[in-house]
Amino acid sequence: MSEEQRDTGTGWPQPAMPGRPSGPAGEPDPRPDAPDPDELSPLAPVEPVAPVEPDAPVEREDVPAPAEEPGAAARERVPVARRFTSAGAMIGVLLALLGFTLVVQLKTTSTDPTLAATREEDLVRISSDLDSRERRLRQDIEALEESQRQLRSGEQGRQAALQEATRRADELGILAGSLPAVGPGLEVRFSGSDKAMSSTRILDAVQELRGAGAEAMQIQGVDGTAVRIIASTYFVDGSGGGLVVDGRRLSGPYTILVIGDPATMRTALNIPGGVVSSVRDNGGNVTSEDREVVEVSQLHAPIRLDHARPVS
Repeated sequence: MSEEQRDTGTGWPQPAMPGRPSGPAGEPDPRPDAPDPDELSPLAPVEPVAPVEPDAPVEREDVPAPAEEPGAAARERVPVARRFTSAGAMIGVLLALLGFTLVVQLKTTSTDPTLAATREEDLVRISSDLDSRERRLRQDIEALEESQRQLRSGEQGRQAALQEATRRADELGILAGSLPAVGPGLEVRFSGSDKAMSSTRILDAVQELRGAGAEAMQIQGVDGTAVRIIASTYFVDGSGGGLVVDGRRLSGPYTILVIGDPATMRTALNIPGGVVSSVRDNGGNVTSEDREVVEVSQLHAPIRLDHARPVS
């Protein structure tokens, strides 16, 4: 009996099985996972394995995909829920920041130092000024609507159109300074040093009066030299003192004659931090006097046109 054979106790030789340790006959395999010798067929034929050619394609049977575990879908939904949770948190943070910004803005507006330091009577005058502007604008709207109705009605419309054109031409003439104007208004007088009556202070006064509804203005110096104030009027400090208005030199104190609602214009000049306060802070003084009739008689020379001409 060769070395590759061992005695099985029955007298028949049996080839050694691969993977099984050799030992004395009749002794069990000491490995815990070793198969039972009785279950092994000693005479089971071994099928030869056919060699696989290198270039031959290997056929693979379709193996069904493993069944999806019941908890897989739940695990896949966890990141989505987390993304939704993160987006909701970000939206909440943005809304909180927006609310905080609005609160800060409201507090800043409500604690305006200029309005907080304003006296009650000044606030009443400001409110009255706004009410007057609203009434004036409503009257303008009603007048324009009436003109529109008249222009749409036949012969009466033609007559109304002529009257409307004449009135409009007069208004434009007053605004352009080519026609004199008369009406109720204010006489505003500026006195003090050149710094208190600088071109910046006078320009601020003119802008405040325009904003308060001034319709016509003129400024004159102590020697009686007057200049009509229109949209293109400019103010410059003189090199030797005084004020240069549209190329004409004026000496202080200065007087502005303005046509408009006296109460509204006076309120605009006396607003805290406005024209009167600025002039007084620089050592000057501003006085205003109501006039039932103010004559703005100084005319502005018409601009000579070099290139433009009316269309026939």
